Amino acid sequence: MTIDAGLELPLASSARTDATTGDIAEHEPRIAHSRTQSLRNSIASERFFEEDVTEPTGTILSSTINLANTILGSGMLSMPNAMAALGLALGSLVIVFSACASGMGLYLLSRCARRTPGRDSSFFAVSKLTYPKAAVFFDAAIAIKCFGVSISYLIIFGDLMPEIASALGLSAQYLLSRGFWITIAIVALVPLAFQRRLDALKYTSFTALLAVVYLFVVVAMFYFTPTRKPLPKGDVVLFKWSKEFFTHLPVFVFAFTCHQNIFSVYNELRDNSSKQVNGTIELSIGSACAVYQWIAILGYLTFGSKVAPNLLTMYGDSTVITFCRLSIAILVLFSYPLQCHPARSCLDKVITSICQACSKEPTFEAIIDEDDTDNVVSTVVASDEATQEPVVHVMSPAKHISITFGLMLLSYVVAMSVTSLDLVLSFVGSTGSTSISFILPGIFYYKMHQRASWTRMKVISVLITLYGLFVLVFCLGANIWRVVNGDF
Repeated sequence: MTIDAGLELPLASSARTDATTGDIAEHEPRIAHSRTQSLRNSIASERFFEEDVTEPTGTILSSTINLANTILGSGMLSMPNAMAALGLALGSLVIVFSACASGMGLYLLSRCARRTPGRDSSFFAVSKLTYPKAAVFFDAAIAIKCFGVSISYLIIFGDLMPEIASALGLSAQYLLSRGFWITIAIVALVPLAFQRRLDALKYTSFTALLAVVYLFVVVAMFYFTPTRKPLPKGDVVLFKWSKEFFTHLPVFVFAFTCHQNIFSVYNELRDNSSKQVNGTIELSIGSACAVYQWIAILGYLTFGSKVAPNLLTMYGDSTVITFCRLSIAILVLFSYPLQCHPARSCLDKVITSICQACSKEPTFEAIIDEDDTDNVVSTVVASDEATQEPVVHVMSPAKHISITFGLMLLSYVVAMSVTSLDLVLSFVGSTGSTSISFILPGIFYYKMHQRASWTRMKVISVLITLYGLFVLVFCLGANIWRVVNGDF
């Protein structure tokens, strides 16, 4: 049997936990057997460098840090402005609702991951079990979305660093050039972007989250300072309804999007049982929701309806704010690999699928029917227990290097050419973020349970899909109307 790059490797059945001792039976021998079998298959298929089997090392803490860093990015700076468009109470409710909807999308994807064999789950693997003919299009869309966000991080870094250099009294012309700093960024990111495993980025993600803590403190400090100018009476409102609701809703959707990395978290968690995966989702989404509420409320109460889309531009050029900008620049820099990782994985699946189509190699069979009990008519039975197979990546070093290099080069070229992505991020939020946060989780889960009885989760999967379609249609339409009228 041959191994196709990017496809699931047939591993030995999961080792089960002994009911009396709690030990994993024959864990090491099974991993060794998986490595041996994987290497034999690679040699048999004449692909000598595609075998990459590693033991899972992720923990709830490391996985939560990576997911939280994926969530907490440029969305923090635009959250007060989005709240100003909706009002204090309505804005807070939308933040909580967006957090819950995003968390539900993550949960549905984690349930779908349990229907894929071993620890090589992905959007592509789930698509092949539900909508095989559309799998390549799903992965292409996800890759484009992640690629667009990675470009935004480079642009933000390139815009912030000249301001920081000027505030620090550095007058050299090249230090005031955004192109210079984008070049520095892309070179510095090489060792991080080429990492094969998401768990390897936990330390840089933790460092980046320190910037969130600093911004958290700065926003509070400026709100509670006695020298703050009082806002005009009636400037802060509880509820505000206007057409701006539809143009700002994608900001809330975009702010909680981390779904592109949930499969890597599932694959790499040392104990990827339902309890551990759900705990990771709850911690990452819950902490992000708390941070967004704090920054949005205090930012709005500080500047009122005049708050800018980028909160940091409202604070002047003091030393405290300069270092806050520097910390945010580091945050977005370290967030780049978290977008490069899923983009590379999705592109690998797309390339593999195209190669298979040309060679007419066999693909997965779609799931016929299943439910959350063991009464299934499927090739894979879901289990809430941890999967003991090692993490399997079937991507040759040549493909890994070439795809990563291509992504970094293209993102560098685009970031050097584009100066503003405000409107682009709105489109990304209403299309790509909406698709992977709501539409795909909903339709995947429903497809896997289409013939099963109607349960609460099945109803939720339909509702979250409808919500995603609502955001896609109305918010995208509102942003298109905004472009037509030149209101940007």
